[in-house]
Amino acid sequence: MAVPFVYILRCRDDALYVGMTDDIDARLERHNRGEGCAFTARRVPVTLAYVEEIETLREADKRERQIKRWTRAKKEALIAANWRLLKQL
Repeated sequence: MAVPFVYILRCRDDALYVGMTDDIDARLERHNRGEGCAFTARRVPVTLAYVEEIETLREADKRERQIKRWTRAKKEALIAANWRLLKQL
């Protein structure tokens, strides 16, 4: 079985999109072709801002939901690997 990833995309309009996949390269290509989801299809091109390898699909789903609930500032701290600010937020 492929390893799951949680990822954050930065869209053309600077919006952030959080998702999960087992093939990050293929998923990024689909997003940029406008086939990823309606949210990113309207905001292409997108770039990969953050990716995290997760051990199981269940844990990846849980992590994706966790990050989606975060504020933009907290997501930006994660992207920047600013662990001190991430804890503060």
